[in-house]
Amino acid sequence: MSNLSILILCGQSPRHLYVANALSEAGETIAIVHETGSHWTLKKILKLLHPVNFYRKLWRWLRDRKRYTGNKEEKFFFGENKARLEREDLVVNVPHINHPDVVKLAEEKQPDVIAVFGASLIKGPLLKMGKYGIVNLHGGLSPHYRGADCTFWALYNGEPDQVGCTLHYINEGIDTGKLIAHISPEIKADDDELTLFWRAVKESAPVYAELMDKFEAGEKLGQLQTDKGSLYQVKDRQLKHEQALDDSMDVGLLKNFIMPTRIKWFK
Repeated sequence: MSNLSILILCGQSPRHLYVANALSEAGETIAIVHETGSHWTLKKILKLLHPVNFYRKLWRWLRDRKRYTGNKEEKFFFGENKARLEREDLVVNVPHINHPDVVKLAEEKQPDVIAVFGASLIKGPLLKMGKYGIVNLHGGLSPHYRGADCTFWALYNGEPDQVGCTLHYINEGIDTGKLIAHISPEIKADDDELTLFWRAVKESAPVYAELMDKFEAGEKLGQLQTDKGSLYQVKDRQLKHEQALDDSMDVGLLKNFIMPTRIKWFK
């Protein structure tokens, strides 16, 4: 365990809580910030009510209800135990991650590291805070897979070896900051999209924790992304793409990609 002070900004799904717990054990946690999503504006409401956006969101909601039935994610990360934070006493809820209260918290506490996983796009003064910077765990291998649903798109493109997570510094772009580490999960023949994604996250948690030790030891990490790669958005994933991937998985897409866990640090 390092002596670094850590401000954690994360989501509230079991995978986010799992990573937050690993980080909490890796240093002195200042606070764990969740965004409640209660920050509504007229612009957001009108955008949601647009027929195309409304039906797309409805379809995704219905699809995910089926995929996540039976608390599969909770069981993957926590077994038979309930998904929970070990340091629930440190939770701070805000309407959105760029709320002034988050900036004020960082200004007052002066964390060594701001560690992010599962938060919305961060903008403004928060990007300049943290003695060692602000770091994100992204669910894809940047720069080739940036944005949303990166595990899905790597499989859809016939590149299971490109499934993984990236630890990177956050800048003004979307998953474009300096690379710190790539974590590529073990691949098994009977895996599916969610299992691979969850395993990538689970295997990234100890790497994220190890990063705190590397910072404290004075290791210099970070490599510029020289390739723009591809940026995928939520709206890009459509039913036709899902059906095509289902067909590929049914004929054994993964059987030629059995691989162990692979970790690459960027210096």
